[in-house]
Amino acid sequence: MSGKHVAVYKEKERALSPRSSGYPLFSLQREMNRVFDNFFRGMDLWPFAQSEKELETFDPGVDVIETEHEIRVKTELPGMDENDVHVSLSDRTLTIKGEKKEETEDKGKNYYQMERRWGSFYRSVPLPTAIDTAKADAAFKKGVLTVTLPKSVEAKKGEKEIPVHA
Repeated sequence: MSGKHVAVYKEKERALSPRSSGYPLFSLQREMNRVFDNFFRGMDLWPFAQSEKELETFDPGVDVIETEHEIRVKTELPGMDENDVHVSLSDRTLTIKGEKKEETEDKGKNYYQMERRWGSFYRSVPLPTAIDTAKADAAFKKGVLTVTLPKSVEAKKGEKEIPVHA
């Protein structure tokens, strides 16, 4: 994770943690984390990687769109192809996982450079309604995965309003 990502994560952690305020040891820990974040910020070399780029994680975003008849899930997977992606559906949960591999090679008269990067991802999307699994479809086009999940007949029947009594 890059320093930028670490700082964002720590901000979220601080906001969500009830123990983050009012206790001296947690204040000390927070201050030490801040000191180390500031120390490594802007440096080309990080403790366990050649560069900040190497520390980035591959965590693709997912858009979920629900219509009356279906649920569509889209995710951008640049640099990948359909063979790198696995999609499964079970128990009202859609799972998208895969591995991104990148290799670049640059040869010149007096130099040779070879870089390899890889990372895997796993996304689990809870679905709000029952799906007709026989009609589920996944398409991969220009780096965008679109999973179309038609709602089951029971799900299409709609919502029923329940009156509230005092």
